[in-house]
Amino acid sequence: MGEHQHGAHAGSEPGYFLEMLDLDGVVLADTFSSVTKWIAGHLGDHRASRILDLGSGTGTGTFALLRRFTDAQVTALDASADMLHYLLERARRAGLDGQVVTHQADLDSSRLPAGPFDLTWASASMHHMADPARVLADLRAALAPGGLFAMVEFETFPRFLPHDFGFGTPGLEDRLNAVADRKREEHHPTVNSDWTARLTANGFEVREERTFQTDLRAPLSEAAQRYARVTLSRLREGMGETLSDEDRHTLDALLSEHGPERLETRADLTVRSSRRAWIAAPAG
Repeated sequence: MGEHQHGAHAGSEPGYFLEMLDLDGVVLADTFSSVTKWIAGHLGDHRASRILDLGSGTGTGTFALLRRFTDAQVTALDASADMLHYLLERARRAGLDGQVVTHQADLDSSRLPAGPFDLTWASASMHHMADPARVLADLRAALAPGGLFAMVEFETFPRFLPHDFGFGTPGLEDRLNAVADRKREEHHPTVNSDWTARLTANGFEVREERTFQTDLRAPLSEAAQRYARVTLSRLREGMGETLSDEDRHTLDALLSEHGPERLETRADLTVRSSRRAWIAAPAG
């Protein structure tokens, strides 16, 4: 359920992008489990034998789905050959390579693989589409009778720090995310769409929509601490000259590897996030 993100500092080394997506799955495993349980409840007696993971990245959604639908075959679709290779290696190590098929495609210029699919899944990927209406039409046509489309988008991106954490001007994370939100909207105009209306306008009936909250409290696991570090590092790199000198100094102190104010020394670090999810079926 993570989206593709780039950064530096803790994330400038090779493999940061992969680590960012993988940590999303590790740290938010309970959230993924809740979402897939919800989907299974809507499927009822309809078996999810064939699943399409749209924008699979490193496989966070793919493996969450396979933990819930243990006999399924998942087609993992992504534009990146490197991502898909990495995903297949993960599947092989987990003994699941026989249940994962990869499909490389950029859906701004390509169509979906042939269905039918019992479940199609898009987590933090629909807002990347240049023409979401066409992709939704393809998804609707790809579903088997009784099949469902499950879609997840960020409602609020992860937050880790209290409003006032003892140094710097309070509200640092709010300011960082306000800038990131503006940049996201510039690059992905549909990111804050009314997806219920879009689904309905493109031939789907929305069965249910829900918000799934993540609220992990201190003390955080090492993986959650690392998640905070690479996420804030990505924000730091993307800010450019938009940060004040004070905010830059404060953030650099938090992201220091050995400084006294580094993130890992904090007893008030949390992981807070919310995601909006929709379950839809072809109308009529």
